[in-house]
Amino acid sequence: MLQQEVKLYCIMWTLPSCPQICINFYLFPCSFSFVQSYLLNGLKSPQTQAEMTESNTDSAINVPDIPVEIVTDEEMALIEAALTAARSSLSSSTIPAISFTAAASSSSFSPLLHRNARSIGSITRLSKRRLSDCTDTNPILDIEDSGVLRSTQKKIGVRESLLHRFRRKKGLSVTDITGTEWCEKQMEFHLLLGEPEITKAMKAGIVRHAKLEEEVVKKVKVRVGTLEDVLALKFINFIVGANQLLFEGLTRELPLIGFVEGVWMVGVIDEIRMPETEANRNPILVETKTRAQARSPAEPQQRNGRLQLMCYKRLWDSLAANSFPSRQFYDFFALNPHYILSEEIRENTANSGFPAETLDDLLRYFSNMCCMLPPADDQLLLRYEYQEDHSLLGEDWFMYDSDWAKRQIRCCLEFWLGEREANYTPVEERWKCRHCKFSSVCPANTNADCTSS
Repeated sequence: MLQQEVKLYCIMWTLPSCPQICINFYLFPCSFSFVQSYLLNGLKSPQTQAEMTESNTDSAINVPDIPVEIVTDEEMALIEAALTAARSSLSSSTIPAISFTAAASSSSFSPLLHRNARSIGSITRLSKRRLSDCTDTNPILDIEDSGVLRSTQKKIGVRESLLHRFRRKKGLSVTDITGTEWCEKQMEFHLLLGEPEITKAMKAGIVRHAKLEEEVVKKVKVRVGTLEDVLALKFINFIVGANQLLFEGLTRELPLIGFVEGVWMVGVIDEIRMPETEANRNPILVETKTRAQARSPAEPQQRNGRLQLMCYKRLWDSLAANSFPSRQFYDFFALNPHYILSEEIRENTANSGFPAETLDDLLRYFSNMCCMLPPADDQLLLRYEYQEDHSLLGEDWFMYDSDWAKRQIRCCLEFWLGEREANYTPVEERWKCRHCKFSSVCPANTNADCTSS
């Protein structure tokens, strides 16, 4: 055989009556009269192949020997049966024919052959299939023959999910869910083109939340250098905040992390308060929204705030049920459970009453704390404040709707997991476009009636 610069080509022939069976012919660069003869005459013995080579000694191209693999009589019968069906189908008008001319060169057809190139062992594997595969209701196919898998591989290769691209080793935040519910197309623009600049109203909201937190929580700055240290701080803040809730009846800016609807989700609850009556010991989740205008928000804004609180309840209740999958947590975030925490963090845990050396030590304290927590109350509270003077504009008490929350989260996950394209905001809510920095490039805004709410 040739040892240098030998390219192997393949013609894949599919039987019309049995699409599960493919015959792959592997050819070295040679005249296509040889290819045609090979297709029409089937497999020959080594002696016949030698005779064919001798008859072409005058040819300008020397045809190398094709490797022959010894197969059993049963396998040869299968190959001969497949070739017979292939020859009989050459004249069929229902199959696209491949025409060869004696004068054609291999280089002119190499792109076509290259597209159909397969493994050199395919013909042996295919010859060992049972003929009954043609009529089996559940045929056993090779991996590369599975149309479903091929389609899935193509989809993954062409478009990676937004969750994997932008939230891998981070988790999906609750604000990711609410931002998607607000406008999926806007969320897509944020991810692909960059986050919007922080507006004056956003800065005012951040300052107000920080002030509310300082009223009940004392902050200590800690330097971190690894992802293990970062997540360790979240667990520390949760343990300290949960203890404060149980002993003092109130805590704010409590970080949450949990496994909801098959994905890792993170969030920070504005406020959790224990009920004033002894009869009810389920903590109440509270979210505070600051507004630049001294009026109540529109219904879409209220709906978005309710979804946010319901997501927090889903996270809290999953932790209270002690359903935190630690092994999946380590795997998803690519963490080392035996990682030695930084000196500052170890000192902080010791001063807080739960000394921990490793991330796994801290996770055990976290799990023990979750066992002590009751599920959140079904009644949730949205508060609206005026940014200018922090006066209360109104309170929205509402009941938790498990089915509605699950549908909303599942709908958002379809977008994040790449199961469908991003939807535009409904026509009746196109007034949102007036406040979107991507409105000038958004296709939905071309004929949108963006009226004020």
